[in-house]
Amino acid sequence: MPLIHFLLVYDHAAGHLRSQREFQNANQAAAAYADLEQVHRGERDLEIVLVGADSLETIKQTHANYFQDVSEAVSLSTAVG
Repeated sequence: MPLIHFLLVYDHAAGHLRSQREFQNANQAAAAYADLEQVHRGERDLEIVLVGADSLETIKQTHANYFQDVSEAVSLSTAVG
């Protein structure tokens, strides 16, 4: 299965994933990542990451923190703690 590149923008202040894009081409993914980094330079609440995997489901498992709403995380930590 070919590697898919996922460009994620997570907003820490809002506590949710702001955007997600999928790329088949690594060069296009890297260029889009560089563009977003430039556009959002200095925005400390944003985390921009480019990750690769075989599917979005894999990314949701390996990088679950980007896909979990903050209110869900708080209720889970309260239930566990």
